Parts: sequence; C-alpha cells; structure tokens
Amino acid sequence: MFPIAFHPIYKYPVPEGHRFPMDKYELLPMQLLREGIAEPSDFFSPDPVNMQAVYAVHERAYIDRFLQGNLSRKEIRRIGFEQTLLLADRELRITSGTLQGALKAFDTGITFNIAGGTHHAGPGYGEGFCMINDQAVAAQYLIDHKKVKQVLIIDLDVHQGNGTADIFSNQPRVFTFSMHGKNNFPFRKEKSDLDIPLEDWTGDSTYLGILAEVLPKLISQLKPDFIFYQAGVDILHTDSIGRMACTQQGCRQRDEMVLSTAKKHGIPMQCSMGGSYSPQLRTILEAHTNTFRAASQVF
Repeated sequence: MFPIAFHPIYKYPVPEGHRFPMDKYELLPMQLLREGIAEPSDFFSPDPVNMQAVYAVHERAYIDRFLQGNLSRKEIRRIGFEQTLLLADRELRITSGTLQGALKAFDTGITFNIAGGTHHAGPGYGEGFCMINDQAVAAQYLIDHKKVKQVLIIDLDVHQGNGTADIFSNQPRVFTFSMHGKNNFPFRKEKSDLDIPLEDWTGDSTYLGILAEVLPKLISQLKPDFIFYQAGVDILHTDSIGRMACTQQGCRQRDEMVLSTAKKHGIPMQCSMGGSYSPQLRTILEAHTNTFRAASQVF
C-alpha cells in the first residue's frame, strides 16, 4: 500500500455556523480500512513539524502570533477559526504529515495526508480555514535539502491556491498550477505560474478535457522531480459552495488522470485531501475514498 498521515487531533471542533465537515477526518481512515484499501500499518501519526521548515515559507512574526494565540481579531476572521493551542498543534501535525509523507514518497511512489491542502495560507497570513501551508512547507523543504530540483504543485480544489501562489511567486523551482472556479473564493486572486479559471457549472467533459490537454504539456516542459497534488473534491455538483457541475465519476477520473501521469513518468507524489462542502457527509466520504481507490489501482 502507501503511507497515509493521520492523527486523532486532525479532528477539531468547529464553531457553530461553520460549514466545515470535520467528521470526515475521523471517518475516512475507517472507510479505507473497511474496504481493504489500507492496513493499520499504512497509517503514521506525525509529530509537530520542524519549525525551521515552517519559517522557510511563512513570516516568523505571523507564525509566532498564531502559535502563541496572539492573532488579531481581523486575522482570526480572515482564517475562520477561533485560535486555540489545540488548533495550533493540529496545524503543526498536519504540516508535518505532508512533509514526512513527501520524504516517504521517494520510496513508495505516493503518499497521502488525510488532511492538508491548506493552500490559502500565504507568507504572512492565514485565510479560509488555512493557517500553515502544508504543501508549500514540504516543497520548500525538498528544495532546501537538495532532494529535488523542480517541484510541480497541482491544485485542483475548486478554490484558487492563492496562498501557495503568493509564497512561490519568486521561486522558479516550484511551479504552481491551479485550476479553479473563476468566480469563487478567494475573490482577490494571486497569480499562479499557471491559472485556469473555470466558469460556473463547468461539468465533467469540459473539466477533464482541459486537464487532459494541459497536464502532459506541463510534465513535458517542466520535467518535475516531485508532484504535490491538492485533491479537493469541492468540484462536485453537490458541493454547497463549489458552483461546479462535476460528478463523482468525473472527480474520480480527474484523480486517475493525475495519479497515472505521475506513475507513468516515475515522479513521486504527495497528495493532500483539500476541500469538500457537500451537505451529505456520505457524499464527501465517497469522493475522498475515490481518490484512494484510484491510487490503489494505479500504484
């Protein structure tokens, strides 16, 4: 199988009124075990991340304020969570899970983080439920420690990876690719190396056709040594805030396309699960499980 980062602290109580399905973090590992996609030994529990890796992409003053519980009310509103020490510990472990997973992927081909994909966190700010950008931290770590020369971040969450784009705006060794809803959050977009904004209610055929055209060209041009994949399933037509029209099958085909491309070219990959806001939890679980089902077939 493949390594999967998970820790009970991933689940965190959310203030009433927020549409953030935290139960998925607890139920998804159970579903993977039930289907035999994963064994208990496939899961690893990450320790809090090395802070030097975090400071390499985030401003120290912002991170220290967050960890010490000293964010301003404006910063807290922008993030969407009330700050607590438990929340800080959760973010550090999620980030560590992605970083540890990235290192494991050189041996296993692919690794997963049950959480992560916190792509709205920028150099000196958190936003949209994202406080520390897990894949950005891991990508910079691989470069700083000379594990890779070129990283490709594939962000297929319905929301633009604005924080990731901001962090790597002047880093040529990390190529940021975001395919997202044109009219969706964040309403002030950053500039990725490649942005593909999609119109509202884009469906499977258009979505998959664009991805099938773009992805091989990126691999051919960049020749990346490593891929980070943000596999948000909020492109589903059932998603309450996604404003897209993709089906479960289309979302799975998207995952199969990305994963099989990495496998075909022998590029190690780390996958974080990203967003999901469908009203029914079973819809979210099915979509996320499909990503793992695809990986079990490809790898």
